Amino acid sequence: MASDGARKQFWKRGSSKVPGSIQHVYGAQHPPFDPLVHGTLLKATPKVPTTPVKAKRVSTFQEFESNTSDAWDAGEDDDELLAMAAESLNTAVVMETAHRVLRNHSQQQGRSRPPGAPEPPAEPPEAPGGDLRLVKSVSESHTSCPEGSASDAAPLQRSQSLPHAATVVLGGAPESSALSSSALSEREASRLDKFKHLLAGPNTDLEELRKLSWSGIPKPVRAITWKLLSGYLPANVDRRPATLQRKQKEYFAFIDHYYDSRNDEVHQDTYRQIHIDIPRMSPEALILQPKVTEIFERILFIWAIRHPASGYVQGINDLVTPFFVVFICEYIDDEEADSANISRVPEDALRNVEADTYWCMSRLLDGIQDNYTFAQPGIQMKVKMLEELVSRIDEQVHRHLGQHEVRYLQFTFRWMNNLLTRELPLRCTVRLWDTYQSEPEGFANFHLYVCAAFLVRWRKEILEERDFQELLLFLQNLPTAHWGDEDVSLLLAEAYRLKFAFADAPNHYKK
Repeated sequence: MASDGARKQFWKRGSSKVPGSIQHVYGAQHPPFDPLVHGTLLKATPKVPTTPVKAKRVSTFQEFESNTSDAWDAGEDDDELLAMAAESLNTAVVMETAHRVLRNHSQQQGRSRPPGAPEPPAEPPEAPGGDLRLVKSVSESHTSCPEGSASDAAPLQRSQSLPHAATVVLGGAPESSALSSSALSEREASRLDKFKHLLAGPNTDLEELRKLSWSGIPKPVRAITWKLLSGYLPANVDRRPATLQRKQKEYFAFIDHYYDSRNDEVHQDTYRQIHIDIPRMSPEALILQPKVTEIFERILFIWAIRHPASGYVQGINDLVTPFFVVFICEYIDDEEADSANISRVPEDALRNVEADTYWCMSRLLDGIQDNYTFAQPGIQMKVKMLEELVSRIDEQVHRHLGQHEVRYLQFTFRWMNNLLTRELPLRCTVRLWDTYQSEPEGFANFHLYVCAAFLVRWRKEILEERDFQELLLFLQNLPTAHWGDEDVSLLLAEAYRLKFAFADAPNHYKK
């Protein structure tokens, strides 16, 4: 049904004759006015100053509609007839009849209800102010509203008088939300079954596992899936126990050989910087536990000693947390890992988690080590590529940043250095890394397109900022605390679109 405004425009612009409309009748005595013939009359008639009078109010279509009885109105005949019939009835009689019908209906349901079932309320819930009416009828709305506001409120009143409005008020929303949550849980259970079936085979198909993991990995199988996708564990099931045992033994041999040298003059600066950076990490409830702090210190120090080309660089410490949180979840039930009490985890389990975290982090850093060598050339190059990419996909944002003298290196350096771990909540980082593990060179290449999509995601807020300081503060403290898996999924979808358009077409970078 068209709205009053739409019908009003239709009647104004319609060239066809409307039944019941008043039309001029031209005859010999009153011919139509022709400005070409009667133009001299207009010029010869002198203007006589008159007392200004109030301009005649332009009549509206609603007034025209009320004054004509034969003008058609598509689709509203039933409503108007019902409204006219309701106006002739007493309101008290109508409400009493409605309540009687409801009571009879409730009594009939009570007879057919099995014993032990809860009884429904005999009367509808009382509305605020003691009004027992669930919905106003059209006639009541017209009588209770002023004349000037009757036409404006009519569409709302018609919608309120529909039968389904009472159903929504009486609790239809929880049923729909329950259905959606049920469908969501069924979908998650189905995806988990696919992962378990794929991982149960004697040789895991890593290519199929990557495809399945791109859209997120269920929590119960995330740890084993990350170990497989990072290359830490072999695809063959029979070889995995021996590989885990060998790698864990190798890692703790490194600790026995190198960790005591942390206080030597040659290494004390590295260890001191690690010791300072760890308490600054998040989540604090997890990191500040003494056992976790010691684990992180050992992992970072051993990696720095064994990679002298880069050594320890601030930002590497943030890359340990996602692996540690995912692997510790194997030993924590019904508890959030970012606030878990690690003291309740057995020592043998902690040793396994520590070794697994070290090797998986090492695999990640092997692909992006040029980000942390002298002068960090990898980050410099990626920031430049990001600037060129944004200038192609959103020139307005790129130009706005340049006009306010905001340099990309000032806010995207941390995006590249910490892989967005400081910009997103931990739960979102873990979901993001599900896809990074699934993409070929996800941490090295796909991350560039994620950063571009992440920047353009805030284009409205960026364009509203007109000050260098406020703009830079916003870009360094983006409001992502409320983000969830859906937000990350949308970000990844946009990043994939950008990669598809630009990754294999480097000339697209050029203007």
